[in-house]
Amino acid sequence: MSQTTDTKITLLREKIQAYNHDYYTLDAPTVTDAEYDRQIKLLRELEQQFPEHARPDSPTQTVGGAVLDAFSKVQHELPMLSLGNVYSAAELDDFIERINKRLDNTAELRFCVEPKLDGLAISLIYEQGKLVLAATRGDGTTGEDVTHNVKTIHNIPHQLQGDNIPARLEVRGEVVMPIADFERFNQQALANDTKGFVNPRNAAAGSLRQLDSNMTAQRPLAFYSYGIGIIEQGDLAESHFQRLQQLKVWGLPLTDEIRLESGAEGCIAAYTQLLAERATLPYEIDGIVYKVDDIALQEQLGFISRAPRWATAHKFPAQEEQTCLLDVEFQVGRTGAITPVAILEPVFVGGVTVSRASLHNADEIQRLGLEIGNTVIIRRAADVIPQIVKALPNATIKSQTIVFPEHCPVCDSEIERIEGEAIARCTGGLYCAAQRKQAIKYFASRKAMNIDGMGVKVVEQLVDEGLINTPADLFQLTAEQLIPLERMAAKKAENLINAIQNCKQSTLAKFILALGIREVGDATAKNLAEHFLTLEALQNADTESLESIDDVGEIVAKHIGSFFRQKHNQEVIAALLSAGIEWPELMAKEQQVLPLADKTFVLTGTLTKMPRNEAKQALQALGAKVSGSVSKKTDYVVAGAAAGSKLLKAQELGITVLTEDQMLEMLDH
Repeated sequence: MSQTTDTKITLLREKIQAYNHDYYTLDAPTVTDAEYDRQIKLLRELEQQFPEHARPDSPTQTVGGAVLDAFSKVQHELPMLSLGNVYSAAELDDFIERINKRLDNTAELRFCVEPKLDGLAISLIYEQGKLVLAATRGDGTTGEDVTHNVKTIHNIPHQLQGDNIPARLEVRGEVVMPIADFERFNQQALANDTKGFVNPRNAAAGSLRQLDSNMTAQRPLAFYSYGIGIIEQGDLAESHFQRLQQLKVWGLPLTDEIRLESGAEGCIAAYTQLLAERATLPYEIDGIVYKVDDIALQEQLGFISRAPRWATAHKFPAQEEQTCLLDVEFQVGRTGAITPVAILEPVFVGGVTVSRASLHNADEIQRLGLEIGNTVIIRRAADVIPQIVKALPNATIKSQTIVFPEHCPVCDSEIERIEGEAIARCTGGLYCAAQRKQAIKYFASRKAMNIDGMGVKVVEQLVDEGLINTPADLFQLTAEQLIPLERMAAKKAENLINAIQNCKQSTLAKFILALGIREVGDATAKNLAEHFLTLEALQNADTESLESIDDVGEIVAKHIGSFFRQKHNQEVIAALLSAGIEWPELMAKEQQVLPLADKTFVLTGTLTKMPRNEAKQALQALGAKVSGSVSKKTDYVVAGAAAGSKLLKAQELGITVLTEDQMLEMLDH
């Protein structure tokens, strides 16, 4: 063997030992499980090829990692071993063939089949049915005393129930953090600006190894049994499956997916089914475990250095892999949202090759500490969109800071990000190519310009055919251009052109609404029109004058200012006015004589004599503002049948409550 190969094996051992320390001792994995498995497999192949350099302390011959000094040490009376792996039906056949050869067996073997939970292995010692000790697996021989922490896990019984409980019993199983609880925990950590966990396994391990058991008690952990270690003064079944069922009778939890199967065919059927159900399970699993069910055969088969000969894990396709972040692109959504997208060195994960992943927003980039050139961990569970869950600095590549753009990469309009909001948006709503379909659909909608016949499919066809790019282009269309479109006969085309022309007679409020300014709904548009009276005055309004209007706070004022500041939007508005859109001139004095001016109404419950939309319009025609929520600024709440929380809030605030009849009487007068 050459010195180069010897050095390669030594360096590989040192690297894997560092991985073990990070994973088992620090609960802070620095590589994915798939990458770790590849490195272990490579080391094992090298040691088999050059057996003179095999060492008993090699990671291929040992289990887990070192015990933390902060915990008391526990010597396992029976070693807590790891499992060998198979990755295909052919490798499973080889595993079963080795068993049959060792046993000189020709009969079909029965296997207890269990999900391979991705958590932290734990040993529980019960004496006279009482929990007296809990320990981590550690290095397989020595673990950590975590009794106080384990006693905070709600589904671990402190006292076993039932009959025939051995005088001394060791139960082995896995502590996990259920997926739903893991996601809630990380969301809360993000909200509190604290560090979350990379995955549920890391969360379970980190939670169980807290020095303060009160901290562990606050973590949503669960335990599931998978086997038995020492037994004193007790008789149990000679079937592994039946022993697990006995644990369940005594009060120890099992996973629901445990079953008995015969031969390789039954095992593969169980694997296929569990893989299909993986995304629906409440806990993370990374494979399935096959165990010879007959305890006598287990004892006859025995162990190799780090794993039993009678059991193996059939690993699922990796849900996490690591690769390099090559670049970041910025996409613009149909509503103007700017989404950073990671460009990755292609990697096979979760059954597909992944080369791109959403980074969601600038906050996510900052939370992950991402830089171009980082090695990153990619996660793709089931059919979920791939996401980056962790960044690992790459010492061999100089990293580069990710710079969020200030202008839209599609139309060059300003990008607006309001303080406190995660999403940044392009402000070129009327012009931006990424938003044009959405902008035109909204412009033509019933509550805006109300172009009859201009439905979603028609807008999409017009944009896709290159006939329109902005709402202003609608007014240049001809019937001849429309007729070739799908489901567009001559008469329908003529009717649509007429509807476009008819919408030119509008109101200032509807025109403002049709522009699609963020958070400017019909009530706000009406208030803006009645306050500024002209479009020009609104376009030139400063933030202070905007904020003086009902329904317009600091954020909405910024949206309005940003929208009208964009040159592209100004050009489209000018084109719309040139096309002939107009409205009656509003006079300030007309607003002063309206009898319900400055009064705010809220409608709740079912109105039986006048539809709610008609009541709203009638109130607004008399100058009232109609709001959707009750506040101290509300003057009247009109309560119809089955009025609920809004009525209660009005009563709490002492707001005048009107019946429908009283409202109608007010309208009549």
